[in-house]
Amino acid sequence: MEFSNFGKKMSCQAGILSLMEDLGDVHSAKGAGMIMMGGGNPGYVPEFQAIIRARLEEICGDTRLYQRLVGTYAPAQGDQDFVEGLAALLQKEQGWEIGPENICLTNGSQTAFFLLFNMFAGSCPGGREKKICLPLAPEYIGYADLGLTEDFCATTRPRIEFIGDDMFKYHIDFDRLVIGEDIGAICVSRPTNPTGNVVTDEEIGRLSRLAKEKNIPLIIDSAYGLPFPGMIYTEAGTIWNKNVIACFSLSKLGLPGIRTGIVVACKDVIKALGSMNAIMSLSPTSVGAVLAQKLVSDGGIIEVSRKYIQPFYRVKMEKAVAAVREAFSDIPCKIHKPEGAMFLWLWFENLPITSLELYQRLKKKGVLVVSGHYFFPGLGDDWKHRDECLRVTYSQNDEDVCRGIWIIAEEVRRAYNQAG
Repeated sequence: MEFSNFGKKMSCQAGILSLMEDLGDVHSAKGAGMIMMGGGNPGYVPEFQAIIRARLEEICGDTRLYQRLVGTYAPAQGDQDFVEGLAALLQKEQGWEIGPENICLTNGSQTAFFLLFNMFAGSCPGGREKKICLPLAPEYIGYADLGLTEDFCATTRPRIEFIGDDMFKYHIDFDRLVIGEDIGAICVSRPTNPTGNVVTDEEIGRLSRLAKEKNIPLIIDSAYGLPFPGMIYTEAGTIWNKNVIACFSLSKLGLPGIRTGIVVACKDVIKALGSMNAIMSLSPTSVGAVLAQKLVSDGGIIEVSRKYIQPFYRVKMEKAVAAVREAFSDIPCKIHKPEGAMFLWLWFENLPITSLELYQRLKKKGVLVVSGHYFFPGLGDDWKHRDECLRVTYSQNDEDVCRGIWIIAEEVRRAYNQAG
């Protein structure tokens, strides 16, 4: 059988597919004993899981709620009670001037980005081709293969600020950033996956003004950000206006399996997303919305994020940084300043092997990480830095993470020594 261009594009060996296959292997007999420091699977936050289990038991004992959970199609925009509760919460907590008509749910945030990216970029009327501008690289691995046309992302190399002896931070290089007529939307993750970078409020403000000038959207991916799950360890605010599309998820709270993405945008974008939901899947799943609706309506989702989720990951981050500093004390290693999310981004300057080869060696040693080269979509191959970095996840068991860091250090040390 012959695949269409769409079939070939969507079945390519994408970086996100490699990551998810590794994640699947870990949970099978094939991956027994592997230390999982690759995928973005959230950790187990006991207090949050107890809340969700209790809520699920309550729903199962209520015929009407159980019917909403599994037995009824939601509207194409998503479960109405959840959408209304979230609109009220964002009005109260963030001061955003929105209503239920500004919110749409999708079957996971990855689906939301597929729809949004292809809504604003690709083949356009009049034979024009438009791109998604990623103003900062490295950027989320899952963006790279979402476009239905080639050469889909326009990416700008960052400015690097060095912090102390062993840390650094990427900044948007506005002197290099060009928002031409071929740009359909700007997108940034905040905190950034893979680095844990939190783009500053000043940088977000400048991007918002550029988007408004060009009459294009600024898409802000807050899967790890504010107001929930709130995995931010530095000062940061939120922003929304008619040119901003804010995207959220229930995954990083601890519910990745229920696939609930959330988009907050102007009415026209939400109406278009609802239409796409209906065409592609009839309606988004109700499971996440019904499970979380009470937490959203009473503001508990904010309290849980502040009281349990953020402190849980902040402690893990501090332990992981301490382990890296100890294990890599004699090796050229810089850590991107960990300002959010659940990752450390490690830079091994002048690494004599590529990060992909390092990933392959570590996999044989029983440690799964993600090669840094996947996180530079649209930037080209001429920057050696992209092959000198690894993303490691610290969300899992602290002892395993520490052991994994020491194995990584041993393999990196071996690579330098063999080249020397």
